[in-house]
Amino acid sequence: MMAADIKFNSALTLCDPYYKPVLIIGQLRHLNLLKFSNVSCKLEARVDETTFKNAIACLHPSPTDKCSLYLDCATVAAVPLKSSRHNTPSRAHAITRLVRTHIMHANEENVVIVCDRSDLFASACAVARAFPLYSRKTCSGAQGKVESYSQDEVMEKEDDGNANVNPVINVEFIVIETDGQVCEEELQSTDIACIEEAARGIRLAARIVDMPCNEMNVSHFVKEAELIAKELCINHTIIRGEELRERGFGGIYGVGKAAAVPPALVVLSYEPKGAQDTIAFVGKGIVYDTGGLSIKGKTAMPGMKRDCGGAAAILGAFYAAVKCGFTENLHAVFCMAENAVGPNATRPDDVHTLYSGRTVEINNTDAEGRLVLSDGVSFARKDLKANIILDMATLTGAQGIATGKLHGAILTNSEEWETKALEAGRKSGDLLAPIIYLPELHFAEFASAIADMKNSVADRNNAQPSCAGLFVGAHLGFDYPGVWMHVDMATPVASGERATGYGVALLLTLFGNYTKCSMLQSIAPNEAEPPTKRVCRD
Repeated sequence: MMAADIKFNSALTLCDPYYKPVLIIGQLRHLNLLKFSNVSCKLEARVDETTFKNAIACLHPSPTDKCSLYLDCATVAAVPLKSSRHNTPSRAHAITRLVRTHIMHANEENVVIVCDRSDLFASACAVARAFPLYSRKTCSGAQGKVESYSQDEVMEKEDDGNANVNPVINVEFIVIETDGQVCEEELQSTDIACIEEAARGIRLAARIVDMPCNEMNVSHFVKEAELIAKELCINHTIIRGEELRERGFGGIYGVGKAAAVPPALVVLSYEPKGAQDTIAFVGKGIVYDTGGLSIKGKTAMPGMKRDCGGAAAILGAFYAAVKCGFTENLHAVFCMAENAVGPNATRPDDVHTLYSGRTVEINNTDAEGRLVLSDGVSFARKDLKANIILDMATLTGAQGIATGKLHGAILTNSEEWETKALEAGRKSGDLLAPIIYLPELHFAEFASAIADMKNSVADRNNAQPSCAGLFVGAHLGFDYPGVWMHVDMATPVASGERATGYGVALLLTLFGNYTKCSMLQSIAPNEAEPPTKRVCRD
């Protein structure tokens, strides 16, 4: 199936399930609050009230459950009953699975989400994750031709006026208010616009991550960033190839110099009038990671096209944040390279000088992400004068061991922002878990006899995700007076063989109070009291 077009509607629309299948998803307690009149416009052509009520009564989610209302064309499904404190109350992951499993692949379909107002944003993003854009599958066209399209080619066809290229997924919501009443009002147009931009950012990030390196190398990624800059009418800076070496970006240049396509540092800058804070998102954009001369094995290398997941998420989040009316200075810094094997490849034992001015002895060329990120955060501090810096990367395989497949890892010098980030994860569906911030003990893992540090730890059993993040923080400086957050999302970047667009919804929620969007403001974490401060007070 070709990529679907997702359309978010402000209210339920009339349809016949026989021609336009319907999937209704919600928590059982919410589904039990529904009257048939709340959903009759989606069902009554084929389903009566008794059938609807009996179907809901038959649902026993463990963890999920579904019941057919009319053939397979109308289905009601329940998400898990329980949500622990480390899960998202929206049950976003279950929503994505249910949509993927029960969509009918018709020309036009309907997904109805029944949820609390506070879970509306996360639920919408969950649906968006179920419909990846990139595909190179061949299919028989109307004339018997065999064709395959990337999303760029699909968009070109749409621009040429070729309507209905893709199936249409209508996503609609029934909102349950805090008093348990079903909201009868339509969603505001500003809320729909916010959801649409977030969904586009998520699917953009997922498409970039899904694309193989022969179609998404550094030059292709630079073009993606340039297109976003052009659409947003903002300034951008590109530093490439030998200019990186000349200007002192030893990390990015050292990692990417062996590749046929030269490495790059790309910066998108949005600077509205009246801004007080300067925020920098820094993304690891390794378009393919062979491991370099410390080469990966034949089973470890497949999937390394996803090593640009941090930069892809930053691009999607930056786009959506600007579209949602970001009120402060916002910069997106993309550290792009292909970690290739060749005559010019960095060798173990080489010493590079990074943009921070600090020297690094290379003892593992497969620990390359931290090198490019270090240049990025140094640039954000020295050149952009950012007082809040967040870097995002598929940095360590150990992240999945430490925090699991669904939770990214958050390492930060600010306990307050750690608390905010964890809340934003729960509100957005892009879950986070904290890892230890302990530079005074952990940074000794990088000790070098001849340089300021090595790039890989001495003991791989000593808090690897934390140590890897601290390497990046060291080039920002542990005396950095601003807020620094490091998000390692090596495992949640993908589910199975498809990208998730992880990180876009997280950043929009975390910085929701820096936008003009009322929906993001309503779920953004406010001033939070860190746990240690609360313990001390008590």
